[in-house]
Amino acid sequence: MSTEPRTITLATSDFGPVTLTCPAWCAGHSHHDPETARADLMHTGPAVDFTHLGTTVFSAEIVQSPHAAPGPAHLGGRTPGVSVHPLGKTLDPVQIFSLAAALDRYADQLRDLGDQLTAVLNGGAE
Repeated sequence: MSTEPRTITLATSDFGPVTLTCPAWCAGHSHHDPETARADLMHTGPAVDFTHLGTTVFSAEIVQSPHAAPGPAHLGGRTPGVSVHPLGKTLDPVQIFSLAAALDRYADQLRDLGDQLTAVLNGGAE
């Protein structure tokens, strides 16, 4: 097993070839567009998808843009975060746990709707 850092050189539209050191969680750069600006180069981890009935409802992955300009944290940047789609935001650990808790509450609401629908279908309340 190699102990050397894993690097990749990517073409950019503004700086030419740029060599990046990939973090251990980076899943590669197979979708890289050579017309990408250096500031938009992004390390992306493996996607975690929530798919139901053939439709992806949520997708999330760890991301980092090592040459990003300083900006709002929710848009990603030099600090790794979790990019969540379709929210279109990059979240820090506290925000990810908050989202997970909100999804737990939403799952409870869906179960309540399932109970209500079962009652309706069984001739109960309308």
